[in-house]
Amino acid sequence: MGRNSARLSLFKFALVSAFLALSTFPFSDGQLQPSQVQALLTFQRVLEFPPVLNGWNNWTNFCGIPQSSSLTIVCYGNSITELSIVGNRAPRSLISNGVQNFSVSNQTLSSQFSIDSLFITLSQFPGLKTLSLVSLGIWGNLPTRISQLSSVQTLNLSSNFIYGYIPMRVSLLKNLQILALDRNMLYGPVPSWVGSLPFLSVLDLSNNALNGSLPSSLGTTKNLTFLSLSKNNLSGDVPDLSGLIDLQVLDLADNLLGPKFPALGHKIVKIALQKNKFTYNIPHQIASSEGLQSFDVSSNRLVGPILLPLFSLPSIQYLNLSGNRLTGVLPMNMTCNPGLQSVDISNNLLTGSLPSCLATTSLNKSVSYSGNCLEKTSQYQHQLSFCSNEAIAAIPPPIKKKPSPNRLILLLGVAGGIVLTAVSLALLVLVVCKRCRRTAYNRHYKSSAVTVSASFPPKLLTNAKYISHTMNLGPLGLPPYRVFTIEEIEEATDNFDRANLMGEGSQGQLYRGRLNDGFLVAVRSIRPKQTHTLQSLMQYVEPLSKIKHRHLVSTLGHCIVNSADGTNVETIYLVFEFISNGSLSSHLYEGRKRDILKWSERVSTAMGVARGVKFLHTGVVPGIYGNDLKAENILLDQNLTPKICKYNLPTPLKDVGCKVDSASLSSAAADSQSARVENGEKLDVYRLGVILLELIVGRRLASRNDLQKMKEQVHTSSFMEAERLKEAVDPSIRYSCSYASIRTVVDITLKCLSEDPALRPSVEDVIWHLQYSAQVQDGSTTNSHVDDYPDLHI
Repeated sequence: MGRNSARLSLFKFALVSAFLALSTFPFSDGQLQPSQVQALLTFQRVLEFPPVLNGWNNWTNFCGIPQSSSLTIVCYGNSITELSIVGNRAPRSLISNGVQNFSVSNQTLSSQFSIDSLFITLSQFPGLKTLSLVSLGIWGNLPTRISQLSSVQTLNLSSNFIYGYIPMRVSLLKNLQILALDRNMLYGPVPSWVGSLPFLSVLDLSNNALNGSLPSSLGTTKNLTFLSLSKNNLSGDVPDLSGLIDLQVLDLADNLLGPKFPALGHKIVKIALQKNKFTYNIPHQIASSEGLQSFDVSSNRLVGPILLPLFSLPSIQYLNLSGNRLTGVLPMNMTCNPGLQSVDISNNLLTGSLPSCLATTSLNKSVSYSGNCLEKTSQYQHQLSFCSNEAIAAIPPPIKKKPSPNRLILLLGVAGGIVLTAVSLALLVLVVCKRCRRTAYNRHYKSSAVTVSASFPPKLLTNAKYISHTMNLGPLGLPPYRVFTIEEIEEATDNFDRANLMGEGSQGQLYRGRLNDGFLVAVRSIRPKQTHTLQSLMQYVEPLSKIKHRHLVSTLGHCIVNSADGTNVETIYLVFEFISNGSLSSHLYEGRKRDILKWSERVSTAMGVARGVKFLHTGVVPGIYGNDLKAENILLDQNLTPKICKYNLPTPLKDVGCKVDSASLSSAAADSQSARVENGEKLDVYRLGVILLELIVGRRLASRNDLQKMKEQVHTSSFMEAERLKEAVDPSIRYSCSYASIRTVVDITLKCLSEDPALRPSVEDVIWHLQYSAQVQDGSTTNSHVDDYPDLHI
């Protein structure tokens, strides 16, 4: 009996032990559904078996995999709720011995990868709340299927190669709290629907190619605590963010934003607005942000007295006001927060003596104040007269006071009388002039533009062959495409005044003009050598309206003039945006007519041209290949933004570009037709390589023999040490470009110029090499003593 009792006790202990073991097993709420096991294996296969997912098979205990910095899988019940993976295919890599040690093409997934298949697989996890796929080499446009991840609260796809617009389907993820798409290749505007995500608290779209102005809906995203849009091409004023009462981090650095300083809430902890175009004073409200720890507004255009309370904010640790035009005297007894670790007030217009709280030397505090007019300091200062003169020039325009009501009525009455008289006289003159002009004009021509609506007929739009991603987005701040009347064309060009003539070709002229709203344009007149009906010609004109991109000269409209009997087209006028800063060749080597481009500007220009080419290949359907890419056909605006002037649309008109360059038309047309059939992309990559080589050496490569010699010289130098390589580059930038930056551009240039088209890189490869070169150059400039070459600063 005792033995049986002992056996029973042992049996009970075994049962209890087994129960406890089962209770501590990871699948306490049941095994992972077989369908989700298979989905994970499919997920592994779609991602082409990354090392972090090695060893996965049908018997893997997925919910029991130990969490690590590179892999986290969390289960609840029999479903996956979190899938977080960090791979080793980041767009930017480390540098070994100053030289880039990876090829961008090897960082992406293969050409067989399908981002659509990836999201089809992910949709099989209905309980997924956290999805983080970082540095996995994912490429392609975000698919519309992303909206099927309806339970996702955190979506992190950073450090991949995702390009295109951010799809509106993301706005259907109503549970989204964190959206991180930073360090990709996204372009287009910041979507206005971000304000419709009720729980969004973190938005990170930094390090992309987003452009345009910021949507006002950003100011209505009530739960936003973290907003980062740095290192894009965003422009215009920042919307009012003062209603975001929980916003703690705002990072808008490295854009073109301004001139108004953004209005912010009082809980802000970090403000990063450096390298923008903010102007006027720093608002006094910033000094009431007691939680502010980091404030960086360097490299802007801020003026006015320096805001002294910033130095004594109770939480301030980092303060960078350098590179502005701030004025005033720093009081000797000024108070500084003891926790202030880094202060940079250099390159402003400050006078007086350095306050004692900033002059104190400490291992825990860094203070920079050079480039002002301070007295008795160890760092370099200007003469006092410099700051006085510059301060006068920097005074912002006064704010106009509103007149009193009685005075306002009087002013309006006087102004109204003057305006009424002027308008009456103007109308009288206009009627007489137009009547005379129309009488003479109608003897010869009829303008088909007079009766055509501002948009194309529905039939043409339905049958349109070219469809652009930017068609309905009103991009770049350009006016919408429309049909002009001949009277508008004549008025814009002062009746084709010879003073506005910019060039002349075999088929017509190019005129400078100004529209009624003040917008500058270039008007291209073309007289077809063959007879064309209006209907046949519209099939070729209509696609021009769809091609709008930051790095392409956009067509704003057209005017078609028929013959007197209305059967044929006599003249067509194409209206382009006017780019006033000359061509790339005029900045680079045409007699040094303009300012010499710095190395950083050359890399930025090349990157813009490559992005324009990429849009021509992928932004319209079908793609446009065999484009006339050369330095003469790259125009630069006032911000040195490059714009491709001539692209290869199939058209009966031999010259539809905005430049007169008839000598190259016939060869380019023959070239492009064969290229479209065989290897159009590779032909454009080769021509892009020629531009890159000219940017490196700073001279025109007019002949194939000249190109081959320079290519061999650069190729030989690239295997030498840094000094030998720099001997091959343009002397004007030789000492201002870092070795790693120039070496990166040389490497991709030589690949572009490969005689075998199959060995030439993709346009995406070119873009990423240039982005990497720019990043390396920025780091080199920041960390080096550029004062060693005072005349060659980046």
